[in-house]
Amino acid sequence: MKGRIFVIGLGLIGGSLALCIRKEHPEAIIIGFDINSEQVRLAKMLGVIDDSVVSIETGAEDADLIIISAPVTDTESIIADLSKLSLKPDVIVTDTGSTKKIIVENASSLTKQGIAFIGGHPMAGSHKSGVTAAKDILFENAFYLLTPDEVVEKGKVDLLKEWLKGTNAKFLTISPENHDYLTGIVSHFPHIIAASIVRQTEKLADTDGLIPRLAAGGFRDITRIASSSPDMWKDILLHNRENLIDLLNQWQEEMNSVIQLLKFGEGHEIFNYFHQAKQFRDGLPVKEKGAIPAFYDLYVDVPDYPGVISEITGYLANERISITNIRILETREDINGVLVISFQTEEDRQRADRCILSHTNYATSNGA
Repeated sequence: MKGRIFVIGLGLIGGSLALCIRKEHPEAIIIGFDINSEQVRLAKMLGVIDDSVVSIETGAEDADLIIISAPVTDTESIIADLSKLSLKPDVIVTDTGSTKKIIVENASSLTKQGIAFIGGHPMAGSHKSGVTAAKDILFENAFYLLTPDEVVEKGKVDLLKEWLKGTNAKFLTISPENHDYLTGIVSHFPHIIAASIVRQTEKLADTDGLIPRLAAGGFRDITRIASSSPDMWKDILLHNRENLIDLLNQWQEEMNSVIQLLKFGEGHEIFNYFHQAKQFRDGLPVKEKGAIPAFYDLYVDVPDYPGVISEITGYLANERISITNIRILETREDINGVLVISFQTEEDRQRADRCILSHTNYATSNGA
């Protein structure tokens, strides 16, 4: 397809979408804008975009597709700016934000003018940020939620899917309200709980200096999402506050029921509580991409001797397998330590597993 694509926000998501469009539609012209001039420079240098503009107005007025890849609060103001411009009548405007109801409501300033606004949420991400982390495989097999207003023609939705075909994502069309309810349950709510666990632990750490040391390893793993951007989560929570208040009220009821189990020492009921949680968790899809980016970790039991880490990473480097993080959970003299290596994809983790096993006799596991 030919056309002029305008990407507002050249970070991980905006850059990756640009790469996906370029891959599938090489004749399209991709123009970029970002308030961070360094991201613009890098996007041009890496070939993510064909050219850049210094203002939203300059890039928007000739665009056939406008992708807003910015924080949700900024997206509101960008939509307001776009509604004041003379856009092409057949242009499609979409966003990539994690909340949809308020965004779509604000976009009525466009739809009232006959401009098609289709809310979008590609449910994929990375532990890295910025346009240098952008990849055209980022969204493969991930859910991509579309939330068009009722007045938007189905043909426009189909056209947007065609533009985004190179993502190889699984498109689902739902209402903005349903989107915020679902993502509230499987993404926004867990982030609050993770942050609350860390905050409580921080307060308790004042009473015993051993707590931070013991909170390494597994504790860090189960609370990893608490390291997400505070600015981003402030905006998400404010946009989805009604759903989250309801979920937190339900959470309080859940915790009250656990308190009662402990008060009365109901061993059988406590067993059932954990058993039912285990059954549901173990039944969740393993290879599906969900609302929260997966952590593809490989645990390697390694002996504690100088050079063991460089040995392992050397094997991976020879196979051109990229890692996103590496750390040691425990090492003591004369016993094995646990080397935790994180990867971008499940495929990379599997390749690394085979690579390490082919060169060593170290035991490995994926920690699932």
